[in-house]
Amino acid sequence: MNEKKKSWLLDVLVDVCSGVLLATAIYSFAIPAGFPMSGVSGLALILYRLFRAPVGTMTILLNIPIALVCYRTLGRHFYLRSLKTVAITSMIMDAVGPRLPAYHGELLLAAICAGVLCGIGYGIVFARGSSTGGFDFIIMTVRHYKPHLSAGRIAFVQDAAVIGVGAALLGSVDAAIYGWILSYLYSRVMDRVLYGGGGKLTMIITDCPREMVRAVDEIAGRGATILKATGGYSGEDKEVVLCASNNKEMYAIRRRAHEVDPGAFVIIVESNEVIGEGFQEPEQA
Repeated sequence: MNEKKKSWLLDVLVDVCSGVLLATAIYSFAIPAGFPMSGVSGLALILYRLFRAPVGTMTILLNIPIALVCYRTLGRHFYLRSLKTVAITSMIMDAVGPRLPAYHGELLLAAICAGVLCGIGYGIVFARGSSTGGFDFIIMTVRHYKPHLSAGRIAFVQDAAVIGVGAALLGSVDAAIYGWILSYLYSRVMDRVLYGGGGKLTMIITDCPREMVRAVDEIAGRGATILKATGGYSGEDKEVVLCASNNKEMYAIRRRAHEVDPGAFVIIVESNEVIGEGFQEPEQA
């Protein structure tokens, strides 16, 4: 079996595992506890509560218009990988979810379990260079046209709107609070699955820096800086591409760097604080 086929089979296995984890989070914990959720899954959950429509099927249907609108800004490779992931995880959710036992215990424990399972489910998908579509597509598209807006701010507005609508339908302030706890936990767990938390600073020593800068901008919507350097052993002139990113973007940058230049030397370090456009705003005097 060649490497390409092995990689594809591993992608499918990860998508199946992600679907099981997300199905457990939604059907075993979020639905019985009456929690609203963020993202397209949250919208699908709202439709489930209103019309008993299967969550997986509604996730696919809601993703179709989003994917069509956002196609141009995503790149063909990432777009197709994401569509495969959406299809597999959604089908698994509908096939497995309704057969899972429902948890009717403590609400806080239900929120913790749902958040952790979602975080692991989404994290392993992102680690394979794919996505579950939906609001990730919207974030990337908005940042393509409005690069000054941070991904975190766009995600916050989207999550607030979906959780707010879900809580309103449930008629419970407590539901909104638990929904935010769940959303916060899954985002933190996903970061831990991918990178262990914290922002990242990537330094790429490459023979094709201009192509690398364009690739970083294409995959993550991030600017980069080219630094001049000299090889300590060879004495040859080198160029280093320097890029700050958040956790999710960093993994995509690392994968793309070796696609552009297989011989690139990539160094990734923790950055405790990044101040500037797209990150933390500078303090006003």
